[in-house]
Amino acid sequence: MKKIIVPIDFSEHSEYALETAAVFAKKYDAEILALHMLELSNAIISSTDNAQQAESVFYIKLAEKKFTEFLDKDYLKDIKVTPIVKHFKVFSEVNEVAKEHDADIIIMGSQGASGFKEALIGSNTEKVVRHSSIPVLVIKENPILTDFENVVFACDFSEEAIKPYLNATKMFEGLEAKMHLVYVNLPDNRFRSSAEMEKRVAEFLKAADGNIDKMKNVAYISDYSIEKGILNYSNIVGADLVAVATHGRTGLAHFFEGSVSEDIANHSTLPVMTFKI
Repeated sequence: MKKIIVPIDFSEHSEYALETAAVFAKKYDAEILALHMLELSNAIISSTDNAQQAESVFYIKLAEKKFTEFLDKDYLKDIKVTPIVKHFKVFSEVNEVAKEHDADIIIMGSQGASGFKEALIGSNTEKVVRHSSIPVLVIKENPILTDFENVVFACDFSEEAIKPYLNATKMFEGLEAKMHLVYVNLPDNRFRSSAEMEKRVAEFLKAADGNIDKMKNVAYISDYSIEKGILNYSNIVGADLVAVATHGRTGLAHFFEGSVSEDIANHSTLPVMTFKI
């Protein structure tokens, strides 16, 4: 891991993300690309009118000053931090910056306090996750613990989930984290017997890396929704992070179907990392 993108909107949530990125940067000797989206209209940016050009310069200088002050943090000492100000209007364009700089991960804060699903489909966070071709780590709260020792990785163990699984394995080996795999069995048309689940997982692991021994790290959970099953199991193993395979632009709902128990989800403050299928 060499480059980490952190979208900055000067909120406390973006500072949570920045602090988490600092931990990653020190562990990997990586550079932080602190990205601020300056929301200027195209009319102002492309205008030839002197007054509007002056207004554009004023807002740019103001943003740069505020940005410099925001990045003046003790925990960023000895870390290479490159501030980037872009004239974007939506967070979906973060992926363009990621491609331009060959970044490895995006770490961002989310105000999604109403649940696990909502943490991922809040307006800005959703756009980043849906469009990002690299992993996205969503931080919901102040990162009291930034060493991820136990990680729960959830997928449907289909062939298309192999790539995100391998990417997640590589990521968490680098972080020296133990990865727990979870298969959530639902009481609907996707219900499978124990033998059917084990066969599906065995075929998946054999196709992924040939390591069938990892079956001992797979938990089979029966629950009423994918989200609830993931969260319940995460609580059981004391997970520090939840990782999931997502379908990008086809929508997170393709994987996260069913309603979330408000009581459980509201108490979930775990960070979530997404790996695109």
